[in-house]
Amino acid sequence: MAVSFAQIRATSDQVFTENCPTRVVLDHVMSKWGVLVLMALTDGTARWGELRRSVTGISEKMLASTLRTLESDGIVNRAAYPEVPPRVEYSLTERGDELMERMMPLMEWIAAHADEIVDRGE
Repeated sequence: MAVSFAQIRATSDQVFTENCPTRVVLDHVMSKWGVLVLMALTDGTARWGELRRSVTGISEKMLASTLRTLESDGIVNRAAYPEVPPRVEYSLTERGDELMERMMPLMEWIAAHADEIVDRGE
């Protein structure tokens, strides 16, 4: 059985409350674009254009913003190479790998049940 919300909250009564760092991390990691960018990076290092094609529907501005946020959180690594033309690659950090080990089972569950869940709502 998974850990319950009450058990997590027992560690600190402030966890997942308003203005708690956990809410900030949830916002960054679990946003639609954050999840999709992180999932794309589970396949390995990717350049900007590869990410843009992999995460269909994301604007350049949103991709840039999402990558900047995830990089500042220490979840995504940005490596710039001094070449002409410039080459920039993105990959998951060790923390990002650890996060995605835990998140991918949820993404698999969503993929398996999304049609059924959406059909029930119509």
